[in-house]
Amino acid sequence: MPNLGHFKDEILAELSERGNVAQFVSFSPTLEQRFARVHGFAPDQRLESPEAAVRALLSASPDHSVNIRSFEPDNPKSREFVYGLKTVDEVLPKLSSLAADGLTTIVNETVDIHDGGVSGVAFGEVLEFAPEDIPRCVEKPGTASLPRELGNRILSTVYGFAPELPDNHSLRVEWSLHPLRRGFRHGHTILWEIEDAGSPPGSVQPAWPNRFSRFLGDKAFGLLIAEALGLPVPRTEVIPRKVAPFSFGRDTGSHEVWIRTCPTEQVPGLFTTRHGWLDPYRLMQDEDPEGTKIASILAQRGVEAHFSGALVTQPDGEPLVEGVSGTGDAFMAGKRGPEELPADVLTPLLDLYRRARGLIGPMRCEWVYDGTTVWLVQFHSGASTTAGRVIYPGEAETYRHFPVGDGIDALRRLIEEVRGTGEGVVLVGRVGVTSHLGDILRRAQIPSRLEDAPAPAESVVAS
Repeated sequence: MPNLGHFKDEILAELSERGNVAQFVSFSPTLEQRFARVHGFAPDQRLESPEAAVRALLSASPDHSVNIRSFEPDNPKSREFVYGLKTVDEVLPKLSSLAADGLTTIVNETVDIHDGGVSGVAFGEVLEFAPEDIPRCVEKPGTASLPRELGNRILSTVYGFAPELPDNHSLRVEWSLHPLRRGFRHGHTILWEIEDAGSPPGSVQPAWPNRFSRFLGDKAFGLLIAEALGLPVPRTEVIPRKVAPFSFGRDTGSHEVWIRTCPTEQVPGLFTTRHGWLDPYRLMQDEDPEGTKIASILAQRGVEAHFSGALVTQPDGEPLVEGVSGTGDAFMAGKRGPEELPADVLTPLLDLYRRARGLIGPMRCEWVYDGTTVWLVQFHSGASTTAGRVIYPGEAETYRHFPVGDGIDALRRLIEEVRGTGEGVVLVGRVGVTSHLGDILRRAQIPSRLEDAPAPAESVVAS
């Protein structure tokens, strides 16, 4: 039996009794085998030599790669760490060298943080995680922080499974989730550390953008949240760059499809939205050839649109609703002004708003009403800066008047001209403050407001 003490490999062996751990074999400074957790072998099964142990570990590793960790026998603090060794001939000399320095070593399977999975911490009723990182990502800004139940629903939708974690929520658990099975128990979840860390954190409300929303795309993440909260979202197929396609949402009764580009963060009106099918991979290549701006493509079931529009929570907490009859793409592009919405549209829309507001707090959305159901086709957290006809608050030294008929691209150029000059923008014409023109000004934080276009002068006919 190995000498028991505060050894990293002993802790891993104990952890393996509670869940899946990364495969490993550990050695004393004399290269005697201490612990072993290799898939297909019994716990601590004695392998005939360090070479045989390393060969078995490389064979069982999905990536056929291992790391070496080293530490002093009576000090759990790690010493040298060697990453990504692929052959026995690479591993054995390094193992012998570390042992000669009197170090205990752990050879463990390499767990690729870029495999499409996530890592994080579960503690109390909070689940925090991020892609392409280790569990200590929770110490960095931008980590997704969700109520545990909601986080499990989101991960189950994206990957087909939630992390397998201890039932005791009072424990702080470091974990990672992987699309390909790995670890001693050949599962999708690896446990890295479990501790009794005292009082768990309080409740949290979802907020984004975060690192996971950027990983999937802002629109995809927002609609995932809405669907997981039980709000009506059309059936949506997500075709991401970094994980396998997945779907969620409800049948709308329509067989038509909308193709929506899904940037890492909101970029209103810049990328394609199309009624009807487009090749999603060609679309990503054409509009984002470097693969840095568009995280995924959404193929979303259409809704028989009686009315469509947008809704935002204003700074005073009250909702601001705008919309038009029929589809809302021209309205959102600023090519069609808002219309008066009938009571039979406003009533279910405000009911949905109150429900969503109670679940997530201030929010913003794009909606479509089919005569029976108000569907969410975009969903974002946080209040808007818009109040009434003020798009973004602030006093500018001078204002540029922008005719809304000039279009989104011209407005983007104007914003670049006035950015940092102290100038503001007045949108002139009939356009929604919740349209993409308003979104662009809000994101640029340019003092701005809306004014009606002056009425045309009456023509005089000579007698």
